Amino acid sequence: MYFGPNIKFIRKRQGRTQDDVAVALEMKRSTLSGYENSIAQPGMDALIRFSNYFNIAIDTLIKVDLQKLTESQLRQIERGFDVYMKGSNLRILATTIGKDNEENIELVSEKAKAGYTSGFADPEYIRILPTFRLPFLSKQKKYRTFQISGDSMLPIPHGAWVTGVFVQDWETLRDKDACIILTGEEGIIFKVVENRLHSESKLVLHSLNPMYPPFELMAKEIREIWQFVHYISSDIPENPTAVNYHLVETVKQLKQDIQAIQTKLNL
Repeated sequence: MYFGPNIKFIRKRQGRTQDDVAVALEMKRSTLSGYENSIAQPGMDALIRFSNYFNIAIDTLIKVDLQKLTESQLRQIERGFDVYMKGSNLRILATTIGKDNEENIELVSEKAKAGYTSGFADPEYIRILPTFRLPFLSKQKKYRTFQISGDSMLPIPHGAWVTGVFVQDWETLRDKDACIILTGEEGIIFKVVENRLHSESKLVLHSLNPMYPPFELMAKEIREIWQFVHYISSDIPENPTAVNYHLVETVKQLKQDIQAIQTKLNL
């Protein structure tokens, strides 16, 4: 049980003294010290008071070693996104850190997608993914990069590496946000979202390529969401002017062919 070390750790992390906490919880400082050093075990009433005071679920205080969590995981819990507190499918994200205790950006290649679909919540699997850093991204957020396939999100090309920031609370997504979404059935998909989670418990997903129709995705099918930040590709996007010129020339040629056919039919 991690209760004693956890309350000591989180108290110091938040810059509070034993006197501060003891007064707030209406207990003796010696009693608090006994809890922190695992000399005494709290009853249910004390557990509830600690949980309410730190806004951390009792199960988390008891079962999770907070000192082993990364900075972003701790911030998730402190912001109220505690899997036990929320009573939902929100979870602590599996991640990796470097020797400097800063978080890495993990790479999920096309070949790794199948494994990621089943291993996304497994710290051991996440640990074997290639990692890198981008100095211009915030250290206060969690990022991951996925290789996309297909042409449904053109002009972002097939094979591009798309980086997203982890979305803990899905209801904060705005319409027209582009996201990488991990689903139970479809695996990893990259789409523009229309957020209907609050009213209908679903997302409507749109492609940038108009050849692909939108489709619906129920919230229960979603495993993770990463909001688009940028993409990296070795392909240079086509010049829209050149593309339009090509289309115009194609239409002209078609008109000429039709006129030639009509001329022959009139002879």
